[in-house]
Amino acid sequence: MRTTMYKNKNILIIGGTGTIGRRLTKKLLEQNPKVIRIFSRDEYKQFEMQQELHRHKNIRYLIGDVRDENRLLRAMEDIDYVFHLAAMKQVPACEYNPFEAVQTNVLGTQNLIQAALTTNVKKVLFTSTDKAIAPTNTYGATKLTAERLISAAQYQKGPKQTIFSSVRFGNVMGSRGSVIPLFIKQILKENKITVTDANMLRYMMTSTEAINLILEANEMAKGGEVFVLKMPIIKLCDLVDVLIEEVTQKYNLSKAVAIKQIGIRPGEKMFEELMTEDEVRVGLETSNMYIIQAPYVGGHSYKDAHPIHNPPRVREDAAIDKETLRSWILEEGLVDNQ
Repeated sequence: MRTTMYKNKNILIIGGTGTIGRRLTKKLLEQNPKVIRIFSRDEYKQFEMQQELHRHKNIRYLIGDVRDENRLLRAMEDIDYVFHLAAMKQVPACEYNPFEAVQTNVLGTQNLIQAALTTNVKKVLFTSTDKAIAPTNTYGATKLTAERLISAAQYQKGPKQTIFSSVRFGNVMGSRGSVIPLFIKQILKENKITVTDANMLRYMMTSTEAINLILEANEMAKGGEVFVLKMPIIKLCDLVDVLIEEVTQKYNLSKAVAIKQIGIRPGEKMFEELMTEDEVRVGLETSNMYIIQAPYVGGHSYKDAHPIHNPPRVREDAAIDKETLRSWILEEGLVDNQ
């Protein structure tokens, strides 16, 4: 990543008080931007973030919602780079409140696009999910639609110079609402873990990897792409075993932790995919990511990129071993942050 890309630049992080937003803010502060505007609707999370980062005088905190285009327009005045992290993310909540998910994830993204074009932002990066592939739930369907809106904005923008692109995540270890903090809380407070299905397979990445992908993708983006990190697969049963072992050891818990299977929730799948077969055919890959170019925009070249020879495949035998998973959890300090 270029070390000067964000120096003296104006940055807007939409959904900036979440786990990824906070980590991204800290990383960007290392490059001495002129200002970072944190845009979210959670005033208490903004207060917590202000307390944590009070030494930095170039952060501004804006209360607002992506559903409000006028508020986005004000937030984007004189902004160079926008990172769009805000979304309704909880699968059951989106299933039970589908139009609320549409308003935030789809209409909110379109509001962002219009505001960015109006204010002549240099680059917009949208964060998507592997649940957008062959979606079986409202969350995935809204994220797929938002991805397509971002890619379409690139070839519908006319003479505007804004560059739009997306990154596609798997599960981010330790992010708000993810299973790791939930499991740790259950072990400590209830001496049990509730698991939907222990045989589930999931793509997973650390917060550090997520931030690096965001920044690398934004630097590489030429317009309309979806960048996908080459993420490892974990088995849910392995994650449960490692967390039980580490938490009981750290907090000197003597009782055995019960594991209760509760069944798959509405809209969930046994495994997720990173790309469709059609995307594999037209995509490119580098050593650490796949690049899916937008229809009507493609033809860009990227350093060290070539047609996909090693497409992602979801197989149990491709899952990482327990010790690698354990080292990630310990390196990220996920058991300590309680």
